[in-house]
Amino acid sequence: MHKKTIWNEKLGMRNEDGKSQLLTPNSKFLIEISGLGSNGEGVGKFDGLAVFVEGALPNEIVNVEIETVKKNYAVGRLVEVVEKSSERAEPFCPLYETCGGCQLQHMNYSAQLKWKRQQVVDAIERIGKLNGVAISETLGMENPLRYRNKMQFPVGKNLRVGCYARGSHKIIDTNSCLIQNAGNDRILNAVKKVAQKFNLQPYDEDTHRGFLRHVMGRVGCDGELMAVLVTATEKFPAAKNFVRALRNELPDVTSIQQNVQTFRNNVILGRDTKILFGKPTIHDKIGGLKFNISARSFFQVNTAQAEVLYKTALDFCELHGRETVIDAYCGTGTISLFLAKKARKVFGVEVVSSAINDAKKNARENNIRNAEFIVGDAVKILPKLFNAGIVADVVVVDPPRAGCDKKVLETFAAMRPEKIIYVSCNPATLARDLAILNELGYRTKKIQPVDMFPFTSHVESVAQIFRTEVKP
Repeated sequence: MHKKTIWNEKLGMRNEDGKSQLLTPNSKFLIEISGLGSNGEGVGKFDGLAVFVEGALPNEIVNVEIETVKKNYAVGRLVEVVEKSSERAEPFCPLYETCGGCQLQHMNYSAQLKWKRQQVVDAIERIGKLNGVAISETLGMENPLRYRNKMQFPVGKNLRVGCYARGSHKIIDTNSCLIQNAGNDRILNAVKKVAQKFNLQPYDEDTHRGFLRHVMGRVGCDGELMAVLVTATEKFPAAKNFVRALRNELPDVTSIQQNVQTFRNNVILGRDTKILFGKPTIHDKIGGLKFNISARSFFQVNTAQAEVLYKTALDFCELHGRETVIDAYCGTGTISLFLAKKARKVFGVEVVSSAINDAKKNARENNIRNAEFIVGDAVKILPKLFNAGIVADVVVVDPPRAGCDKKVLETFAAMRPEKIIYVSCNPATLARDLAILNELGYRTKKIQPVDMFPFTSHVESVAQIFRTEVKP
């Protein structure tokens, strides 16, 4: 006899004999969402198998169409929210359903802050296996819109410019992004208009042909605008006329530049940058300090929250003016110069020589004389400093998402600073590195999450770590 299918307590499909129907592509099920994954996707379970559903929230019952089934998990497409969470919000961007730039517009902002803290808690407990770490509530923004001072959008067929669609390299054409500073919208639309007028050919990543790869914009503290065209070839047809036309569209533009990226890869910026008009840099301010920002400079994209982040790091250092501090991944010196306000001496170490040049320039322009910047790998430079009699009371580290190499952490421990302040953009690698430091004799006391990127799944954190024989 043909078996009919029935709902079991509204969740999941089961046959009359109580056995589950198999999860197969294109099958549909009701699933209860119990949590969020690291990328902001809803996570539920079906017969013990984790099911990831983009756009679903905890405490929701959702109708899901299964797209992919693997050994340990499945991925489903949200068809309908049957029972909504009280934390669900209406997305403010009309492109949200397709664009991959944001992941959490469907969740209200206070809930985002709670979840971001939970991300850190889960990583510390599950990956780091650390106990007794005080993890504070996430520091958010009063107004979490229009916060990005930097835009970098790919260019595609028919001069479509915007973010990639989720999970693909299809470009979602846009004229406005509500998490971008309004100045970047102006740069975007002006470049698109003039590029169409001059019939600039968009780059095709499949054939490696074409000219215009990316449009980048940067906005400074006083409204300075920098427009950067990333091109696949060095030759720029009718460059002077293009610049003249762009200046007509953007009469207040401070800088127009061409960055040349000839390689067949996904790296956005190339090594060579040409000034087509105006100044090589614009300026921004954090905590009263002024910074020069070039096309290739690393600078936090959320200026307001960068000040919150750096102030937290400075507070965690607990400086009294007598300390020597080493900033092991100093970049252009933003954190180093913050620390120099209260430290006796700061040494900034960075492997990228152009960043060190920017750091030295920033120190001079801010009249900071107790910060010294050194080019090199921290693993090699820190032992040299130690052998030269430089003893760090505090080491500050702000590594990339991959975290620190174990050799770097061992180098920190060998210098025996009283405190290590770890600034992280990835809770998973933070937890891993804190566990290693724990084995090396350093205990994590507290962590402060900071929301640098509202409406996305990313969270930054500052951890305060003490040498175990030092009583905080």
